[in-house]
Amino acid sequence: MAKFLVLLFAGVLFAQPAAHLPKPELLWPDGAPGAKGTADEDQPSITPFLVPPGHGTGTAVVVCPGGGYMHLAFEKEGTDIARWLNSIGVAAFVLKYRLGPKYHHPIELGDAQRALRTVRYRAAQYRILPDRIGIMGFSAGGHLASTAGTHFDAGNPAAPDPIDRMSSRPDFLVLCYAVISFGEYAHKGSMHALLGPNPDPKLVENLSNELQVTPQTPPTFLFATNADRTVPTENSVLFYLALRKAGVPAEIHIYEEGPHGVGLAPTDEALSSWPARLADWLRVRGLLNGAPK
Repeated sequence: MAKFLVLLFAGVLFAQPAAHLPKPELLWPDGAPGAKGTADEDQPSITPFLVPPGHGTGTAVVVCPGGGYMHLAFEKEGTDIARWLNSIGVAAFVLKYRLGPKYHHPIELGDAQRALRTVRYRAAQYRILPDRIGIMGFSAGGHLASTAGTHFDAGNPAAPDPIDRMSSRPDFLVLCYAVISFGEYAHKGSMHALLGPNPDPKLVENLSNELQVTPQTPPTFLFATNADRTVPTENSVLFYLALRKAGVPAEIHIYEEGPHGVGLAPTDEALSSWPARLADWLRVRGLLNGAPK
């Protein structure tokens, strides 16, 4: 019965028309660095899904939809996820980042880092805590999230823009059937969209994020399916093993069945349990308890 009510509530949330979406907020209102125009695709943004006052946990997540670094699965791996996070008291910010082949690394990473800095800078405005900001990604968005979790900085204290003074380190990672490696188990389409043709081998290694894990990498939750034929499950396994070796708290769930790109998998009786496992993990880490007033 409890599971049915959760699914019913989720169905009501997901049924909301696009017109009811929150208004996106540009990450650089005066124009993004490296922009090649002023079209919508040149203006990275976050769409904030905030929890009503008195109902939040103080935790927030920047959500990176997948799409092979060529397009964004903005609903299935973005707004649907944000509404589910809201249902457990977590604020969500769906990231619209710039894409290939028009844009290549480090533009995408810069967009993700700016999103993290922005949410941290506006923590009081968003009714969240600045040390409870994670990043979550699906497929190629998982590569972007894992890149943000292994390539971060403390901010520039001398920056004229106060947002740039904020740390870009996420406090936790959630990686869902993620592209992580550009090595043997690479998703070649994502790699070439991000890096272009014939990328520098050193850059390929630097963005094979299972090789970049350190003890400072944030705690991580991973889920994947053994049946995924698009992004090999080894991506998640290798990252988990690297986290374990570095002593970073981590949890991984690998389901036997399920194709790539399932999102919340609302019609799959087994796979639809993964959000509950994530909620358990967040709860164990103290991220779902009430925030100080």
